[in-house]
Amino acid sequence: MTPTLVRHHLRQSGSPGSHDPGAPAGSCGRARDWAEIQERMLVPLYEAVYDRVDVGPHTRLLGLGCGSGLALLIAAARGAQVCGVDTDEERLDLARERLTPEASGEAHDGAARATVLACGGPEQAAGPGGSAFNLVTAFHPVGCVRSIEGLTAALVTAAGLAERGSPVVLGGWGPVERCATASVLRVAQRLADPLRTAGGWRPSGRDDLEELADRAGLRPDGSGRVACPFGYGDLSSAVRGLLSTGLFDAALEVTDQAQVEKELSEALHPHQRPDGTVWMANVFRYLVART
Repeated sequence: MTPTLVRHHLRQSGSPGSHDPGAPAGSCGRARDWAEIQERMLVPLYEAVYDRVDVGPHTRLLGLGCGSGLALLIAAARGAQVCGVDTDEERLDLARERLTPEASGEAHDGAARATVLACGGPEQAAGPGGSAFNLVTAFHPVGCVRSIEGLTAALVTAAGLAERGSPVVLGGWGPVERCATASVLRVAQRLADPLRTAGGWRPSGRDDLEELADRAGLRPDGSGRVACPFGYGDLSSAVRGLLSTGLFDAALEVTDQAQVEKELSEALHPHQRPDGTVWMANVFRYLVART
């Protein structure tokens, strides 16, 4: 397998935690929190999708908004050849540690040297061996990206790199009433309201994924729902994990970090168990579309 990671500088279509030099302080630490605390919450989604589209040695995968690479690592473990793009260079550095053992000084049997392409978008993410991709994923939830227009453009470009009829998988939050984390994310929405920002979290609509597929010229071909509970060892870990998503960045621009952490902690208290752990049941949805 040949994992490839590409710095994707189309900022508007990156993962939720993407940042720029003007981002709130501590973004490097938040990238690590994302990789160590939050990213694993979506593993049930990754696994369900890979089962649905039969990811294996025949798969040539392009992951949009790949973050710190956990979804790519899971696909690679199934034998897939993987390539990922993202705007967040700190997250990409962590992905390289996972997918390129020589970067961390570790050696793993069967791991191949990765090719890292710099300063490009999906159009520079050439398929392995010059072949076209036969699977594209955009797991970062619709409703958490900075610009639907930017994500749409990235999907159009990525679809052009894939074989005709290849699946393109889009991820999103499930119904608000089935996502306990929605009540917590409303804190970010409320605190950021003075900015009237287009970024941050918003509740998902029933047909969000279908509308996005239509915008990108993709043909829907089935969907599914997956339970993705958010579980944390303690309140502090929950706060760090949720802040790492980038969904609270707009709120941090309006007020200070202490205030955001205070209100986030208060919103999490109803979800804290007697043993101190935090547990929120959520349902995520995915759509399989075709190029």
